[in-house]
Amino acid sequence: MEASANELTCKELVELVTDYLEGRLSATEQKRWEQHMSKCDWCKLYLEQMKLTVRTLGELTEESIPPHAKEKLLSAFHDWKRG
Repeated sequence: MEASANELTCKELVELVTDYLEGRLSATEQKRWEQHMSKCDWCKLYLEQMKLTVRTLGELTEESIPPHAKEKLLSAFHDWKRG
């Protein structure tokens, strides 16, 4: 979906999805979010997928992760840096 200068782009929406789900968008961002979502079926699907992912992962506990998987995850993210 192509956006005008004031409209939220799909890329911006993806970058803001966590803030949206946590209720941390500013009033301006919230309005831009709602305008974009009213027109973009792809982003509607993306949001539903993210909600499902959060629900599914919210059911995981550290104890439920097999030790070998936990070791692999810790190893994979050991040198990861926030950008």
